[in-house]
Amino acid sequence: MRKDLADALVEASNAPGTWLAHAALVIARIEYPRLDAEPYLVMLDRMGDAARRWIDRATDEAGSGSTLDCIKAFNGYLFEDQQFVGNRQRYEDPRNSCINEVLDRRTGIPITLSLVYMEVGRRAGLQVDGVNFPGHFLVRCPEVGGRGGSGLIVDPFHGGALLSEHDCRVLLQKHVGTEVAFSRSLLAPATRTQIIVRMLLNLKRLYVHMRSFPQARDVTELLLTLTPSALSELRDRGLLAYHLNDVAGALRDLQTYLKLSSMGEMDKGAKEEHEQIWEHVKTLRRRVASLN
Repeated sequence: MRKDLADALVEASNAPGTWLAHAALVIARIEYPRLDAEPYLVMLDRMGDAARRWIDRATDEAGSGSTLDCIKAFNGYLFEDQQFVGNRQRYEDPRNSCINEVLDRRTGIPITLSLVYMEVGRRAGLQVDGVNFPGHFLVRCPEVGGRGGSGLIVDPFHGGALLSEHDCRVLLQKHVGTEVAFSRSLLAPATRTQIIVRMLLNLKRLYVHMRSFPQARDVTELLLTLTPSALSELRDRGLLAYHLNDVAGALRDLQTYLKLSSMGEMDKGAKEEHEQIWEHVKTLRRRVASLN
């Protein structure tokens, strides 16, 4: 992992405001190292201006500036005029996680389409927050007048569909079953760091599935840059180094992981994992000894 990429992500994550595009374009450089971010930032600005005109025209005709009217107009621009759509046919394609490709191809997965929704919507004058919903990223738009509640919950992956609380319960059941009980806290606004971390986790999972271990390790490096205390990422970096025959890197990370993870209480699953990692460490130590 190039240090300049990690530094760029930290800078984008800590910049004033809530903008996400800069960080997303840094992440895309894992797949496209020579990516020039500026044309895509200009594209988002122009889309925001066009969306604002759509909203103004629609709300003038309706004689109402309610949040619902604004969202309907904005959805018309983004999904009918610009033809953004969820990529159901090739959901696992890594390009769906790269915001440059999502903007070029007008298709993506829930979190990247939500990011486009937020970035364009905010430029158009809307308040749009990300929702780190389990299994399926969403956005929410607080209603004008601040009546409380969750506001309008929108699913950009499904053409800007407006979801009721019942719809959210069904969605949760579909994606995670009974592992997570529904509560309104699941619809709380996500922080910028939470959104960036989720994007990285999605991309890492795809790279591991494709056995693209160098890229997966790069993503893990970025995750550790943002969340240095994440033991699971330290473990994964060590395991990826193991697969890449980086003996020194694997030993360093896996031994550190074993030491830190053993400091707390472990359930049966954690103990079994601990034993598996210990077997990897013993294998690595034998490999080192055989070279001396």
